[in-house]
Amino acid sequence: MRQVRFALLVIAAIAAANLVGIGQGAPGRATVYQGARLITGTGAVIENATFVVEGARFTWAGSTAAVVVPGGAARVDLTGKTVMPAIIDAHVHLSTTREGLVDDLQRRAYYGVAAAMSLGQDAGDLPFQVRAEVIPNAARFYTAGRGITMPEPGRNETPYWIQTADEGRKAVQELAAKKVDIIKIWVDDRNGKYPKLGPGLYGPIIEEAHRRGQRVIAHIFNLDDAKGLMKAGIDAFAHGVRDKDVDEELLAMFKQRPNVIVVPNLADRGIKVDMGWLRGSMPAGQLEKLQAAVVDSAEAQQTFALQARNLARMNKAGIRIAMGTDGNTPYGPHIEAADMVAAGMTPAQVLTASTKTAADLIGIKDAGTIETGKSADFLVLDANPLDDITNTRRISSVYLRGSAVDRAALAAKWTSAK
Repeated sequence: MRQVRFALLVIAAIAAANLVGIGQGAPGRATVYQGARLITGTGAVIENATFVVEGARFTWAGSTAAVVVPGGAARVDLTGKTVMPAIIDAHVHLSTTREGLVDDLQRRAYYGVAAAMSLGQDAGDLPFQVRAEVIPNAARFYTAGRGITMPEPGRNETPYWIQTADEGRKAVQELAAKKVDIIKIWVDDRNGKYPKLGPGLYGPIIEEAHRRGQRVIAHIFNLDDAKGLMKAGIDAFAHGVRDKDVDEELLAMFKQRPNVIVVPNLADRGIKVDMGWLRGSMPAGQLEKLQAAVVDSAEAQQTFALQARNLARMNKAGIRIAMGTDGNTPYGPHIEAADMVAAGMTPAQVLTASTKTAADLIGIKDAGTIETGKSADFLVLDANPLDDITNTRRISSVYLRGSAVDRAALAAKWTSAK
């Protein structure tokens, strides 16, 4: 009996040594995560899944019944949880100081964002320096550097203000030399306030960019401009059409060019919603002001309805959709995801837009899906977002590059700030 009791104690000790609590992981050795529902981002959903992380990478993902556990691996029990790839935001505008930018990226990591691409308002060397860094508890940063537009006096002066094709080509050459992640152009007269970047200017910009191996993404408002840009060879849109309903002519253009990606950046829905899910991540007074600003608005509802119709029609036509939020709201992807579902996309389609397709747009080869060799960027959720997209907000833990984000420490810092 003594030998039996001793053997049981040894087994228990070994099990305890190899069991790691949710949200911890095991730095320096393989960690096996077991029992969760796994949304891979590739279209597959695996019940009772197992995936293995070694260092910063996934080394295996699949059914628990098929896994081969590495010797000496730690184990994390995720039974009852749902795991999905970390979110990728393909359209942001962040702070211009190092301190502010790092804080922006850490706030995004807290809300489950693995990477964000800033579109066109980044001056100087700082954005490229931060892009090259691995910052603890922070999302990865990507940048378009300075965007290109016609002169817009009184507005942001960071973008290149051009008036000739040669100026446009020169701007592209400078951006290509910096190896920007994409080139951003604005094709918008800002409600008639400024001359618009027309085909005679954006055509040479796109041509020069493609000649130098760069892609171009366009801010648009009007349907006619979307058609002109498609004819000129644009690679992506940073907004959907916002002046009228899309038509069959535009959809046919997309059918001819199936790799073009649209980031809808939907307007506010104009309905009062509960923002209480943000409690604990910001000072109480800030949350109170935020909640008070969320009101019903018939005008906003009308604006959203047009954009929602256009998104639903493009999505039904099979156009590639990526998630982007525009601006500097770190929790924005969770709101945008709910808006995209309200517009008619399924939760599964929105999750793909928010992970794999957004990664494809930015050009990230090692993120956006949970697959062998990819960066171990994933969310552990308390509920299934395929049932209700707002379950992306029910975050149990966030892992970036194989390490758990210290969400408690980040929240404590922000809630104590004045």
